[in-house]
Amino acid sequence: MSQPAHQIPAQPRIAFLASAVDGARTALDTLQRAHGQAAPEDADVLVALGGDGFMLQTLHRHGALGKPVYGMKLGSVGFLMNHYRDDALLERLHAAEPAVLRPLEMLALTESGTSTGSLAYNEVSLLRQTRQAAHVAIDLNGKPRLDELICDGVMVATAAGSTAYNYSAHGPILPLGSSVIALTPIAAFRPRRWRGALLKADTEVRFRVLDPYKRPVSATADSHEVRDVVEVTIRESRDRTVTLLFDPEHNLEERILAEQFVA
Repeated sequence: MSQPAHQIPAQPRIAFLASAVDGARTALDTLQRAHGQAAPEDADVLVALGGDGFMLQTLHRHGALGKPVYGMKLGSVGFLMNHYRDDALLERLHAAEPAVLRPLEMLALTESGTSTGSLAYNEVSLLRQTRQAAHVAIDLNGKPRLDELICDGVMVATAAGSTAYNYSAHGPILPLGSSVIALTPIAAFRPRRWRGALLKADTEVRFRVLDPYKRPVSATADSHEVRDVVEVTIRESRDRTVTLLFDPEHNLEERILAEQFVA
């Protein structure tokens, strides 16, 4: 297990990870020459070079190591990233502020009877697979709450992911550390006025797909898709966290707050 973010050693072992976007490989070479390269399992901190998609890949691939992750933006989107600079990296790491995130756990049951589990740091979304609208029932902590939602889809989003797909679907932006998740419909047809719900983070959400053969539905945890699902259970992970590091002037809490005041 890594040391807490505020206890990064004076000369940390750094594992640099780069996406395939233009400039990331060049940045990787530059930073490795300046600071060396450690294997992720031996590092004190991981430095991810790319965009938000690559950050999510890094968390899925290496999150179980428990290492703090400092991202630098070299892609087109960088809400979870810091600005890229190839100088003063050690000073930035030591001054960085941690944001501890707890992912969602998805368990999806398919028509064939198989079960697939996956983690989601942004959101778990259900989407119709054909031109037919999805018909979905929603249970919370084992109690039916919505007998039938007719929609293009529905999702559960974390606070960190609330500014992404959830916000595009007119879901609420959630303050970091609020211990709340967002339940947001995507193009709801009936109930037409239903705008979703805010739930305590420890709520177990179960989606039951009604008429899955005529109206097939897929489930996606971040970028991991499972098709032809009949039931999907989502809950906040009880034993998995990841720590992202941010420059003080651009910490994640400030970014989430600022996003709500964009004209």
